[in-house]
Amino acid sequence: RFQIQRGKTDPTSYKSLGDCFRTIFQREGLLGFYKGILPPVLAETPKRAVKFFTFEQYKKLLGYASLPPGLAFAVAGLGSGLTEAVVVNPFEVVKVTLQTNQNAFTEQPSSFVQAQQIIKTGGLGFQGLNKGLTATLGRHGVFNMVYFGFYFNVKNILPVNKDPNLEFLRKFGIGLVSGTIASIINIPFDVAKSRIQGPQPVPGEIKYRTCFKTMATVYKEEG
Repeated sequence: RFQIQRGKTDPTSYKSLGDCFRTIFQREGLLGFYKGILPPVLAETPKRAVKFFTFEQYKKLLGYASLPPGLAFAVAGLGSGLTEAVVVNPFEVVKVTLQTNQNAFTEQPSSFVQAQQIIKTGGLGFQGLNKGLTATLGRHGVFNMVYFGFYFNVKNILPVNKDPNLEFLRKFGIGLVSGTIASIINIPFDVAKSRIQGPQPVPGEIKYRTCFKTMATVYKEEG
Protein backbone atom coordinates (compact mmCIF):
# COMPACT_ATOMS: atom_id res chain seq x y z
CA ARG A 1 0.00 0.00 0.00
CA PHE A 2 2.86 2.40 0.76
CA GLN A 3 4.38 1.75 -2.65
CA ILE A 4 1.29 2.43 -4.73
CA GLN A 5 0.31 5.74 -3.12
CA ARG A 6 1.38 8.75 -5.15
CA GLY A 7 2.52 11.38 -2.67
CA LYS A 8 0.52 13.33 -0.08
CA THR A 9 -2.07 14.41 -2.63
CA ASP A 10 -3.14 10.80 -3.13
CA PRO A 11 -6.55 10.29 -1.47
CA THR A 12 -5.38 6.88 -0.24
CA SER A 13 -2.19 8.32 1.26
CA TYR A 14 -1.03 6.88 4.58
CA LYS A 15 0.73 9.17 7.05
CA SER A 16 2.88 6.45 8.62
CA LEU A 17 3.23 2.70 9.01
CA GLY A 18 1.00 2.82 12.07
CA ASP A 19 -1.61 4.87 10.20
CA CYS A 20 -1.53 2.34 7.37
CA PHE A 21 -2.13 -0.57 9.75
CA ARG A 22 -4.88 1.32 11.56
CA THR A 23 -6.66 2.40 8.37
CA ILE A 24 -6.59 -1.07 6.81
CA PHE A 25 -7.92 -2.61 10.06
CA GLN A 26 -10.73 -0.06 10.31
CA ARG A 27 -11.79 -0.26 6.66
CA GLU A 28 -11.10 -3.88 5.80
CA GLY A 29 -10.86 -5.76 9.08
CA LEU A 30 -8.20 -8.15 10.34
CA LEU A 31 -8.32 -10.26 7.19
CA GLY A 32 -7.38 -7.18 5.19
CA PHE A 33 -3.78 -7.81 6.24
CA TYR A 34 -3.88 -11.22 4.57
CA LYS A 35 -5.08 -10.19 1.14
CA GLY A 36 -3.11 -11.87 -1.62
CA ILE A 37 -1.64 -14.48 0.75
CA LEU A 38 -2.30 -17.48 -1.52
CA PRO A 39 -0.13 -16.48 -4.54
CA PRO A 40 3.11 -16.07 -2.51
CA VAL A 41 2.36 -19.27 -0.58
CA LEU A 42 1.93 -21.17 -3.85
CA ALA A 43 5.03 -19.54 -5.33
CA GLU A 44 7.30 -20.02 -2.31
CA THR A 45 8.35 -23.64 -2.94
CA PRO A 46 9.19 -23.29 -6.66
CA LYS A 47 10.71 -19.87 -5.97
CA ARG A 48 13.18 -21.21 -3.38
CA ALA A 49 13.94 -24.28 -5.46
CA VAL A 50 14.71 -22.19 -8.54
CA LYS A 51 16.75 -19.64 -6.56
CA PHE A 52 19.17 -22.06 -4.93
CA PHE A 53 19.31 -24.63 -7.73
CA THR A 54 20.10 -22.07 -10.40
CA PHE A 55 22.56 -20.27 -8.10
CA GLU A 56 24.59 -23.47 -7.78
CA GLN A 57 24.41 -24.11 -11.53
CA TYR A 58 25.47 -20.59 -12.47
CA LYS A 59 28.27 -20.79 -9.90
CA LYS A 60 29.56 -23.98 -11.52
CA LEU A 61 29.40 -22.44 -15.00
CA LEU A 62 31.25 -19.33 -13.83
CA GLY A 63 33.96 -21.56 -12.38
CA TYR A 64 35.05 -22.28 -15.94
CA ALA A 65 35.40 -18.56 -16.62
CA SER A 66 38.14 -18.16 -14.01
CA LEU A 67 36.36 -15.24 -12.34
CA PRO A 68 37.42 -14.07 -8.87
CA PRO A 69 35.26 -15.88 -6.25
CA GLY A 70 33.65 -12.66 -5.04
CA LEU A 71 32.55 -11.65 -8.53
CA ALA A 72 31.44 -15.19 -9.36
CA PHE A 73 29.11 -15.29 -6.34
CA ALA A 74 27.57 -11.93 -7.29
CA VAL A 75 27.06 -12.86 -10.96
CA ALA A 76 25.63 -16.27 -10.02
CA GLY A 77 23.26 -14.48 -7.66
CA LEU A 78 22.21 -12.12 -10.44
CA GLY A 79 21.51 -15.06 -12.75
CA SER A 80 19.51 -16.92 -10.12
CA GLY A 81 17.47 -13.80 -9.36
CA LEU A 82 16.62 -13.20 -13.01
CA THR A 83 15.54 -16.83 -13.41
CA GLU A 84 13.53 -16.71 -10.20
CA ALA A 85 11.74 -13.55 -11.33
CA VAL A 86 10.34 -15.24 -14.43
CA VAL A 87 8.77 -17.91 -12.21
CA VAL A 88 7.27 -15.60 -9.56
CA ASN A 89 6.09 -12.64 -11.65
CA PRO A 90 2.62 -14.03 -12.53
CA PHE A 91 2.04 -14.72 -8.83
CA GLU A 92 3.15 -11.18 -8.01
CA VAL A 93 0.67 -9.68 -10.48
CA VAL A 94 -2.21 -11.54 -8.82
CA LYS A 95 -0.94 -10.72 -5.33
CA VAL A 96 -0.57 -6.97 -5.96
CA THR A 97 -3.99 -6.81 -7.64
CA LEU A 98 -5.61 -8.42 -4.60
CA GLN A 99 -3.67 -6.33 -2.07
CA THR A 100 -4.60 -3.04 -3.72
CA ASN A 101 -8.29 -3.94 -3.68
CA GLN A 102 -9.66 -1.90 -0.76
CA ASN A 103 -12.92 -3.81 -0.47
CA ALA A 104 -13.44 -6.10 2.50
CA PHE A 105 -11.65 -9.45 2.32
CA THR A 106 -14.93 -11.33 1.87
CA GLU A 107 -16.01 -9.05 -0.99
CA GLN A 108 -13.00 -9.50 -3.24
CA PRO A 109 -12.50 -12.38 -5.71
CA SER A 110 -10.37 -15.40 -4.90
CA SER A 111 -6.82 -15.68 -6.21
CA PHE A 112 -7.89 -18.06 -8.97
CA VAL A 113 -10.81 -15.89 -10.07
CA GLN A 114 -8.55 -12.83 -10.03
CA ALA A 115 -5.98 -14.65 -12.17
CA GLN A 116 -8.69 -15.63 -14.64
CA GLN A 117 -9.87 -12.00 -14.84
CA ILE A 118 -6.32 -10.77 -15.48
CA ILE A 119 -5.82 -13.34 -18.25
CA LYS A 120 -9.22 -12.51 -19.76
CA THR A 121 -8.54 -8.77 -19.94
CA GLY A 122 -4.79 -8.71 -20.53
CA GLY A 123 -3.76 -12.18 -21.60
CA LEU A 124 -0.54 -13.89 -20.55
CA GLY A 125 1.78 -11.19 -21.85
CA PHE A 126 3.11 -7.87 -20.56
CA GLN A 127 -0.36 -6.36 -20.28
CA GLY A 128 -1.70 -9.31 -18.32
CA LEU A 129 -0.22 -12.03 -16.16
CA ASN A 130 3.37 -10.94 -16.90
CA LYS A 131 2.85 -7.23 -16.38
CA GLY A 132 5.85 -5.56 -14.76
CA LEU A 133 8.24 -8.40 -15.61
CA THR A 134 11.18 -6.05 -16.20
CA ALA A 135 10.77 -4.49 -12.76
CA THR A 136 10.49 -7.94 -11.19
CA LEU A 137 13.66 -9.00 -13.00
CA GLY A 138 15.38 -5.95 -11.55
CA ARG A 139 14.03 -6.56 -8.06
CA HIS A 140 15.08 -10.21 -7.82
CA GLY A 141 18.24 -9.87 -9.88
CA VAL A 142 19.64 -6.98 -7.85
CA PHE A 143 18.58 -8.49 -4.52
CA ASN A 144 20.18 -11.88 -5.17
CA MET A 145 23.30 -10.33 -6.68
CA VAL A 146 23.90 -8.17 -3.61
CA TYR A 147 22.75 -10.80 -1.11
CA PHE A 148 24.80 -13.75 -2.36
CA GLY A 149 27.78 -11.60 -3.30
CA PHE A 150 27.93 -9.89 0.10
CA TYR A 151 27.05 -12.97 2.16
CA PHE A 152 29.63 -15.37 0.74
CA ASN A 153 32.39 -12.78 0.51
CA VAL A 154 31.99 -11.60 4.10
CA LYS A 155 31.45 -15.16 5.38
CA ASN A 156 34.78 -16.18 3.88
CA ILE A 157 36.55 -13.15 5.38
CA LEU A 158 35.27 -13.47 8.94
CA PRO A 159 36.89 -16.45 10.71
CA VAL A 160 34.77 -19.46 11.65
CA ASN A 161 34.05 -19.67 15.37
CA LYS A 162 34.49 -23.00 17.15
CA ASP A 163 31.68 -22.20 19.56
CA PRO A 164 28.42 -23.37 17.85
CA ASN A 165 26.41 -20.54 19.39
CA LEU A 166 28.86 -17.86 18.27
CA GLU A 167 29.12 -19.47 14.83
CA PHE A 168 25.33 -19.33 14.52
CA LEU A 169 25.38 -15.66 15.49
CA ARG A 170 28.15 -15.02 12.93
CA LYS A 171 26.13 -16.52 10.09
CA PHE A 172 22.89 -14.96 11.32
CA GLY A 173 24.50 -11.52 11.53
CA ILE A 174 26.02 -11.79 8.05
CA GLY A 175 22.68 -12.93 6.62
CA LEU A 176 20.84 -10.10 8.38
CA VAL A 177 23.21 -7.44 7.09
CA SER A 178 23.22 -8.97 3.59
CA GLY A 179 19.43 -8.98 3.40
CA THR A 180 19.17 -5.44 4.73
CA ILE A 181 21.68 -4.01 2.25
CA ALA A 182 20.13 -5.96 -0.65
CA SER A 183 16.63 -4.70 0.26
CA ILE A 184 17.79 -1.08 0.45
CA ILE A 185 19.41 -1.31 -2.97
CA ASN A 186 16.58 -3.14 -4.73
CA ILE A 187 13.60 -1.22 -3.29
CA PRO A 188 13.30 1.22 -6.25
CA PHE A 189 12.63 -1.77 -8.50
CA ASP A 190 10.04 -3.02 -6.00
CA VAL A 191 8.25 0.35 -5.99
CA ALA A 192 8.28 0.42 -9.80
CA LYS A 193 6.89 -3.12 -9.88
CA SER A 194 4.03 -2.20 -7.52
CA ARG A 195 3.16 0.93 -9.52
CA ILE A 196 3.09 -0.98 -12.81
CA GLN A 197 1.17 -3.98 -11.47
CA GLY A 198 -1.16 -1.97 -9.23
CA PRO A 199 -4.04 0.33 -10.18
CA GLN A 200 -3.20 3.27 -12.43
CA PRO A 201 -3.99 6.80 -11.14
CA VAL A 202 -6.57 7.43 -13.87
CA PRO A 203 -8.74 4.46 -14.91
CA GLY A 204 -8.22 3.64 -18.58
CA GLU A 205 -4.90 5.51 -18.79
CA ILE A 206 -1.54 3.80 -18.29
CA LYS A 207 0.83 6.14 -16.48
CA TYR A 208 3.31 3.57 -15.17
CA ARG A 209 4.32 1.50 -18.18
CA THR A 210 7.98 0.44 -18.01
CA CYS A 211 10.43 -0.07 -15.18
CA PHE A 212 12.90 2.77 -15.68
CA LYS A 213 10.30 5.26 -16.94
CA THR A 214 8.29 4.53 -13.81
CA MET A 215 11.36 5.14 -11.64
CA ALA A 216 11.98 8.42 -13.45
CA THR A 217 8.36 9.48 -12.97
CA VAL A 218 8.38 8.64 -9.26
CA TYR A 219 11.67 10.49 -8.79
CA LYS A 220 10.42 13.55 -10.68
CA GLU A 221 7.08 13.77 -8.90
CA GLU A 222 7.89 12.43 -5.43
CA GLY A 223 11.65 12.58 -4.95
